[in-house]
Amino acid sequence: GCTVTVLPATVSAEEVLEAHPDGIMLSNGPGDPAENVYQIAQIQKLLGKAPLFGICLGHQLTALAAGGKTYKLKYGHRGVNQPVREVNGVRTYITSQNHGYAVDGESIREGTVSFVNANDGTCEGIKYKKWNCFTVQFHPEANGGPKDTEFLFDRFLNNVKAAKEAR
Repeated sequence: GCTVTVLPATVSAEEVLEAHPDGIMLSNGPGDPAENVYQIAQIQKLLGKAPLFGICLGHQLTALAAGGKTYKLKYGHRGVNQPVREVNGVRTYITSQNHGYAVDGESIREGTVSFVNANDGTCEGIKYKKWNCFTVQFHPEANGGPKDTEFLFDRFLNNVKAAKEAR
């Protein structure tokens, strides 16, 4: 039931906002997140303007936009069997991942770490209450443990619906 508009990584925050989006999703991508200075600046302008959901690189860039830090992992997280524990829950999810950088969970000031890697304790998700925004490091669209984390898309759509009703 959603209309999806795909925009390039080079789009400005102003161009995104001109489209009056009900929600913004930041997708995955390659490389060192700290090198994406332009995108980080654009995300800073988007925070709080519409519900936002970031995945993988989108998670890392949002953390950087919010003042957090990232670092290079020694080996990276690769594969379809990465265990991720929900911090305030009782479940561990089997996730698909492919990244070489991680968000320093200790550097997060504007949000709270919501998921951690069960193997090494690295930050796997952040909830930013101030901005109606949450992010995850893993790939919920990849169905690592079949469709375990599909609920994250429902959570995002519920945030979008609530924001529309509040207008």
